Amino acid sequence: MNEDESISARRHEKRPPRLSRMAKWTPQHEAPAPLEGPVVGTITGGTIIWFVLFLVQLPFYGWFADRDLTSWVWTCLAGGGLGLLGIWYVRKRDAAIKRHEAARAADEA
Repeated sequence: MNEDESISARRHEKRPPRLSRMAKWTPQHEAPAPLEGPVVGTITGGTIIWFVLFLVQLPFYGWFADRDLTSWVWTCLAGGGLGLLGIWYVRKRDAAIKRHEAARAADEA
């Protein structure tokens, strides 16, 4: 076997299959169960913090404007507004979960 044939033979040897780029990021185990806790209280607390940060920064709006940092003030207001949506959502979710559990308990009884 000459050198060209050996190179050709090595090319055709069985290689392990190449993994795609995403294969190493694909989980190989099941995801854990989601944590349940005081979701409404957590979201409400975060929303209050965002609004307090907005109100604390508001008197210094001129300072932020001089330094072209007004996005900090408006980010806090946006966080508070999105927090209000979050409170609405988690309250509806909690109510739906409780209704489902009550219906399941009534069906079993």
